[in-house]
Amino acid sequence: MRRPTIADLAREAGVSLATADRVLNGRLKVREETARRVQEAAQRIGYHGANAIRARLMAELPELHFALILQKERHPFYQDFARQFQDHAASVTSHRLRVTVRFTQSTLPGELEQLLGSMAGKVDAVAATGLDHHKVTAAVSELRARGIPTFSLLSDFAQGVRESYVGTNNIKVGRSAGWLISKIAKKPGKVAVFIGGHRFHGHELRETGFRSYFREYAPEFDLLNPQVNLETRQLTYEATTELLERHGDIAGIYCAGGGMEGAIAALRELRKPGDVALVVNELTPDSREALQDRTLSVVISTPLRQVCEETIALMIQSCDQGMSDNPGQRFLPFQIWTPESL
Repeated sequence: MRRPTIADLAREAGVSLATADRVLNGRLKVREETARRVQEAAQRIGYHGANAIRARLMAELPELHFALILQKERHPFYQDFARQFQDHAASVTSHRLRVTVRFTQSTLPGELEQLLGSMAGKVDAVAATGLDHHKVTAAVSELRARGIPTFSLLSDFAQGVRESYVGTNNIKVGRSAGWLISKIAKKPGKVAVFIGGHRFHGHELRETGFRSYFREYAPEFDLLNPQVNLETRQLTYEATTELLERHGDIAGIYCAGGGMEGAIAALRELRKPGDVALVVNELTPDSREALQDRTLSVVISTPLRQVCEETIALMIQSCDQGMSDNPGQRFLPFQIWTPESL
């Protein structure tokens, strides 16, 4: 194919040849709107100078450095989260954004505290997933005192000092999980719920919503005490195996946090597909496969793209306009996946 010329570029952008040349070579000042139109046209037609135009435009923008702290570096969900966050940051046209991604290696509050503290003086804003603990709150307070806003993602923490929470309404997530199990289960029986830990605010809210639904609308089901699985597949596998062996009338299981892979493996070994209504959070390769073979009934997933877009917009706003006197929260609609919706 013929290589696009500057004349092709000018025609595609709807500007004169001279204007296209000024944008390409940066010899004279061109309005930002016009320069951006030329850059977008260059991208569309594959013009060889597209990257140079973009670099020149970006060099003139204010720069911000953001930190993203996530759990479980090897887990597909968090890998996807990091990728989508970085991709959206790269697509922002109002600022030049740099993103530093860090992962915690455990669920110990001291590790998250140290990671948050290490960002002081290095970044303009922080977004993180993690547990709620007084050590974490102290670290967020210190960042706020130094003018660095912190945003809690997926599971809230440091209420009152963090800048905003971005994620789903976890009470509604839990109630929806309860409704789903009560409708999908073949008959009433015992229902189990796994949480990552009592310090995960989102898990606690999901369990609260889950129980409140059954208490209000499905009292014929018998809810077992919640089990802490530390979001690990091995603990979840062992606990699910024990539950299935001890209780022949298990009607449903809800994994309110991580570790769903263990529950899926145990059900595959000990029950026929569909015998137990299993509901988990987040669509991953494992949960997708389990939906397809009917081991898994429903996945409730976080809209990661919207979480990234909303969080980055709020981070930019807080850096440009200052932190809010009234820390808030942004609830985003969750998604429901069934075997038939894949």
